Amino acid sequence: MFSWFESLIDPFRPAPEAMPPRSVARFYWHFIRQAWPIFVMLTVVGFFVAIVEVVMFDYLGKVVDLVNTTPAAQLFVQHGDELLWMAAVMLIVRPLCLGLHDLLLNQTVHPSMTNLVRWQTHRYMLRQSLSFFQNDFAGRVANRIMQTGPSLRESTTQTFDALWYVIVYSASAIYLFAQADVWLAAPLAVWIAVYIGLLFYFVPRVKLRSWRASDARSKLMGRIVDGYTNIATLKLFAHSRREEEYVAEAMIEQTQRSRDMTRMTTMMGISITTLNGLLIVGTCGLALWLWHQGSISVGAIALATGLVIRIHNMSGWIMWTVNGIFEDIGTVQDGIETISRPLTVVDREQAKPLQVDEGRVRFENVHFHYGQDSGLIADLDLEVKPGEKIGLVGPSGAGKSTLMNILLRLYDLEGGRILIDGQDIAGVTQESLRSQIGVVTQDTSLLHRSIRDNLLYGRPDASDEAMFEAARKARAAEFIPRLVDGEGRIGYEALVGERGVKLSGGQRQRVAIARVLLKNAPILILDEATSALDSEAEAAIQESLETLMEGKTVIAIAHRLSTIARMDRLVVMDKGHIIETGTHEELIAREGLYARLWKRQTGGFVAMDA
Repeated sequence: MFSWFESLIDPFRPAPEAMPPRSVARFYWHFIRQAWPIFVMLTVVGFFVAIVEVVMFDYLGKVVDLVNTTPAAQLFVQHGDELLWMAAVMLIVRPLCLGLHDLLLNQTVHPSMTNLVRWQTHRYMLRQSLSFFQNDFAGRVANRIMQTGPSLRESTTQTFDALWYVIVYSASAIYLFAQADVWLAAPLAVWIAVYIGLLFYFVPRVKLRSWRASDARSKLMGRIVDGYTNIATLKLFAHSRREEEYVAEAMIEQTQRSRDMTRMTTMMGISITTLNGLLIVGTCGLALWLWHQGSISVGAIALATGLVIRIHNMSGWIMWTVNGIFEDIGTVQDGIETISRPLTVVDREQAKPLQVDEGRVRFENVHFHYGQDSGLIADLDLEVKPGEKIGLVGPSGAGKSTLMNILLRLYDLEGGRILIDGQDIAGVTQESLRSQIGVVTQDTSLLHRSIRDNLLYGRPDASDEAMFEAARKARAAEFIPRLVDGEGRIGYEALVGERGVKLSGGQRQRVAIARVLLKNAPILILDEATSALDSEAEAAIQESLETLMEGKTVIAIAHRLSTIARMDRLVVMDKGHIIETGTHEELIAREGLYARLWKRQTGGFVAMDA
């Protein structure tokens, strides 16, 4: 039974590809419509639950009247069927309604709907450009993804429940009171009007303060996670107090925002509690007076007293539920600020997979300025022939790494085009483009998974033999068997820590090289591929790198010019332009920028930074 209800919503159902709406109402509907039959069922069941709850108090009044007007010896004889029906409703109908409601809520909606929202928003976030993540805290993005799902689910289900309870209780109570005496309904009618007025006053203010508190909470989370992620930097620079102040600033803001919200909820609580007291005193006092006048029965007093006490309790629940609903809406609104942003790098509608037969790369009149008016790369033309190995050289800020980023289409060009085997990379799918290019970067970071998982990221379907061979060629097989993580896993099953922090820089680089060896893509980018290795280690894997480069089109960036001097051709960049090109010997003879850089480096001073 549980499994059937749990299968009604598939959290991994195919997600809409479009950006989630920025409007709060449309954002809710974007997800709710994917499981609308369940919410319809929940609404219908919620209506019957509310009806049964009200009927209980009607039965209470009837039982009191029956006991008061029927001789004890005749009670079960005259009213046995009616009492039996009441018992059946309480023992069978009510548990069935409540049980079905709980199954829909707890088994169907709670886990699955929450993770449906998380899964779809997470998948959309993964399609965001590199610049999106560079401009925000990873912790804040993750926090908003995690909290938006439960907040959307909770505010939706609570709204359905609260709606029926308010409508059914209020309407039924007025009807039952009016049946006894029309004046008995007067205090409740006044209470409903004032109660609605208080909600109209307080709820928008709670919503606004809730959104501000959620934004401050996400900011605090971002700063905390940023510190944990960069814990080594924090310790190396010995700025513990400075870091504490940085987080404390966000915590002070979050505390103040939370206090602003709780002050408003406290004021709302006091107002509702005072109003409820007036309802109980007014209704009970009026019921006693009407009974004294002979207008109503003792059962009506029991009904009125029991029902207003229930309404008192319910109004408190409604108040906190409505407050919770709008607090959750504020949290969802905060999530929308991150989630509902347009993708800046997208595949065209007719994008096709990239087909690489030769590996020819051509940059034609390329312009790219990171969205600025000018600067970086302008009017750049460069062709890399199939199987050619070129080295990119130039001072810091010359645009070398940027050139690699736009080749990988981590950013879209602002002018010109890049062709691979005659195909404009703007017209092919991003996945197929990056699957045809192997990359070893300067700042190698590994996933916090096992060595095996990190290696197989290069080619998930690779055999163990192929994986072991790649590790051997990258000289990583020498240290992997000796690895042990904190939970006792060893060798290829050992976890490497966040960003690979449990490995040395050289070990991380060897795993990265092995991963690209396993990928075996026809185009290869080496962006400071040996920068984390000492001279001895670099020499040890140089043969592996040459094996890796065999038959591939290679673009290499290195600040140690000796590592790329043997390339087929060197391309010297400065301020986003190509100013020299040729072999090592040709450039030395030209006595230009490359010759000056070579002289400085061989003289012991390195003025390079890719």
